[in-house]
Amino acid sequence: MYTSGLLFIGTQEIIIIVVLVLLLFGGKKIPELMRGLGRGVKEFKDGQREEPAEHNSNNNTTTPNNDTVNNQR
Repeated sequence: MYTSGLLFIGTQEIIIIVVLVLLLFGGKKIPELMRGLGRGVKEFKDGQREEPAEHNSNNNTTTPNNDTVNNQR
C-alpha cells in the first residue's frame, strides 16, 4: 500500500534540497526570504486577532431606521 512520499524523506534527500535552495537563492537572499515570511505570518495572526473586535464594533453602530429617515424628509 502506497502512502504519502513525504513520510519517507531521508537525510540524503534533505541535504540535496538544502543545496539546491542555496544554489538557487544564494546565502544572502535566504535570510531576507525568511524574514519576509515571518512578517507575513505575524500580519496574518494580527489580522485574525483584530477581526472579531472590528466585527463587534460594526454590529454595535446605530443606523437610522426607516421611520427616522422618512420623518426627516
